[in-house]
Amino acid sequence: MVTLNRIYTRTGDDGTTALGSGERRPKYDLRVSAYGTVDETNAAVGVARLHLAGSPHIDAMLGRVQNDLFDLGADLAVPQRAGKAERLRLVESQVERLEGDIDALNADLAPLTSFILPGGTPAAAHLHQARTICRRAERLAVELASQPDEPVNAATVRYLNRLSDFLFVASRWVNGKGAGDVLWVPGQNR
Repeated sequence: MVTLNRIYTRTGDDGTTALGSGERRPKYDLRVSAYGTVDETNAAVGVARLHLAGSPHIDAMLGRVQNDLFDLGADLAVPQRAGKAERLRLVESQVERLEGDIDALNADLAPLTSFILPGGTPAAAHLHQARTICRRAERLAVELASQPDEPVNAATVRYLNRLSDFLFVASRWVNGKGAGDVLWVPGQNR
């Protein structure tokens, strides 16, 4: 259980922030950017959920995603170090659950015949926005994992990759199961 009695500490006034391990890093640090973008993804998912009145099962899936994103952010906020006690880490079963959700939603959708422009219903548009933020979080996590001495749990990268796929499929599902998708027409405005 997390207890926050005081919201401001003034410790970040010097441009640094504390990782979950207590280590201080600049606020522009790649690790901080990665878990900050995961938090941004989570906020975008929360906005999308506001528009899902007719889709309680999608809302429930997104509620699980939001909790997973807190787990993922906590995972990224504490670098894996050999010999150190493990903290909360994302696990493969969370990735697998997301894959099951993708498969369940995708079974109701017609195959794509074109790329889709972000839009349609408000819920779909917000899910597309969450998807693009998630892709940025994934790129940052992959970049972080490529750095020497910056270990990243491989399940976090897999989860972010699947999450962007889930958000895409969910956007199609809430767009009338794909009937309201806005299709790209190559060269339409030439």
